[in-house]
Amino acid sequence: MTAPKRIALVGCGAIGTAVLELLRDDPALKVTTVVVPADGAEAARQAAPGAQVLAAVPAEGIDLVVETAGHAAIEQHVLPALARGTPCVVASVGALSAAGFAERLEAAAVAGRTQVQLIPGAIGAIDALAAARIGGLASVRYTGRKPPKAWKGTPAEQGLDLDALAQATVIFEGSAREAALLYPKNANVAATVSLAGLGLDRTQVRLIADPATAENVHTVEAEGAFGSFELTMRNKPLAANPKTSALTVYSAVRALRNRVAALAI
Repeated sequence: MTAPKRIALVGCGAIGTAVLELLRDDPALKVTTVVVPADGAEAARQAAPGAQVLAAVPAEGIDLVVETAGHAAIEQHVLPALARGTPCVVASVGALSAAGFAERLEAAAVAGRTQVQLIPGAIGAIDALAAARIGGLASVRYTGRKPPKAWKGTPAEQGLDLDALAQATVIFEGSAREAALLYPKNANVAATVSLAGLGLDRTQVRLIADPATAENVHTVEAEGAFGSFELTMRNKPLAANPKTSALTVYSAVRALRNRVAALAI
């Protein structure tokens, strides 16, 4: 039997811990290293008792890096790993909304002769959208609708009492680049849709706080030479973090399993 692929997991928060749980008994994938700051080391040891807990990704002995820690972790850990030639899977796609950052990520992968994979996360139809771009896209619009508590700790709280919200309220409308910068923990989907389609500045985004929903609702509308489509997904939020859809965790695990599967779709 082939030795399992050795994984360095960057981050051990709600997403990272859920990924660890789903991979615990996978014979083809083994998290050998968890990368966290010093103040998160003890929690990481409890979540991954068989792994070494470090402050940085080791230069050797790692086959794949998986980032689940947020935007700063890409700068600190993913870019150096790519430059060394270690392939990486990135969950915090919203980080690429920063000017020039996507180009830096790509350049690091080219320098290391490897690849960085951006996972779809909480949204579907990314394959259809990316295929439609080849034929020519005319418009792409993303609408994100979440319960008010999911928008706490964001600019939505400025001038708006989320706890007292009585009806659905638009909290943002603009480009995907603006959305990802203002709402980095909520708008990874907007950045993913834009990178697959028309780009960060031509993708329109609307974000809504809705007290009538308990789910994270994502809608993508696209038109082009291929025709048109409208996709709506009603995702259950991750129990440990209502800002994140549970599907984000499953998307990361699927990406990892596809790297070792004999048949991948």
